[in-house]
Amino acid sequence: MIRQNLEMSFHPYLNFGGNCREAFTRYQEIFGGELALMEMGDIPGNDEGPAGQRNLIAHAALMCGGDLLMASDAFDDPFPPVQGMYVNFSTADVAEAHRVFEALAEGGRVDMPIATAFFSPAFGLCTDRFGTPWMVVAQSGDQPG
Repeated sequence: MIRQNLEMSFHPYLNFGGNCREAFTRYQEIFGGELALMEMGDIPGNDEGPAGQRNLIAHAALMCGGDLLMASDAFDDPFPPVQGMYVNFSTADVAEAHRVFEALAEGGRVDMPIATAFFSPAFGLCTDRFGTPWMVVAQSGDQPG
């Protein structure tokens, strides 16, 4: 039986190895929206936080329209690369898909250049300079998000 819950939603929660603030500042430049950052030192009762970690990000939230992207800095040492997923950005505007792809790929790695695909007028894969894998797609008129 398929269970439907209209109140359910999924939001990516990313982890960074100390550069969450830089990454989310860049994402806000690319996507716009409202950015909220909470540092480790802002956590109530965390007055004695580890030296050098008080300015790391405990929680970042970028709200763009009805979409929410969240993250924090992780304490893994060494910090492992992201594997097995992409953050998907979809738009109906082909020019916007190209703009976002180029901005995300800047300083990072193009895994599949953005181009026409059988299911989209613009589709590409890249890993940004922060190590986050992205899937950028322009939706064709007959394809669901």
